[in-house]
Amino acid sequence: MLGAMFRGKLPLLKDRKGNFFIDRDGKVFRHILNYLRSSSLDLPRDFSEMQLLKREADFYQIRPLLEELAQHESGFLQAAGRSAVLTADVSCQARTLHFNLKRGPENFELFSCTVQIYTANVFCTSRAAVELLCRSFSYQTPEGAVPPQAEEGQPNCLRLQWTPRPAEMPVELFNKQGYRRLTVAPVPSTESTVVQDARSFVEWMLQLALAEGFRVDSVFPDSSDILNCVSLRFVRY
Repeated sequence: MLGAMFRGKLPLLKDRKGNFFIDRDGKVFRHILNYLRSSSLDLPRDFSEMQLLKREADFYQIRPLLEELAQHESGFLQAAGRSAVLTADVSCQARTLHFNLKRGPENFELFSCTVQIYTANVFCTSRAAVELLCRSFSYQTPEGAVPPQAEEGQPNCLRLQWTPRPAEMPVELFNKQGYRRLTVAPVPSTESTVVQDARSFVEWMLQLALAEGFRVDSVFPDSSDILNCVSLRFVRY
């Protein structure tokens, strides 16, 4: 229906400012638009306008949405099995540190080392998948393992930042700088593995995503060298 409207097959009204006017429920259109963006039905737990949303989906003739609404209403659609899109972008920033290392009484030696600070930004239209990643990854701190959390106010987004400790850097200095190592345990109660670098992170993301029914949709910059990529996109139907 939207395609027919904007291809000129159906007349469209405009307001005084030239904006197109569609005489339908504007509040519910938010869920129509989100579905068209992501092909995923993500409704609030307290959503109470299912019949109205079904009428709007029928008006716009979005058959896949109508089918998913029917499954949702019947209780057969499970969150983990929904269609979803998962993206992961990873980057690295090198930083050189200079520090004094005590060799003895009043004997200090100047040292330098380079630390690699890795950042991964993950987004998924399925909150269940983000929660799974939060359970799988952990930061290693002096106080123990700390699970990462989704971005505040953005439960579909997860930002990971970690730094492997260089062998020449004392543990005390590493902790004082606030650096954290990242580990992963894909199966609960199993021994965790240190995520050393971007390649290691991509390898684990592939393992976790494929185990959840995702498939690789795109790789950047070189699809033939997936483990050395900086951006991954997965889809699940």
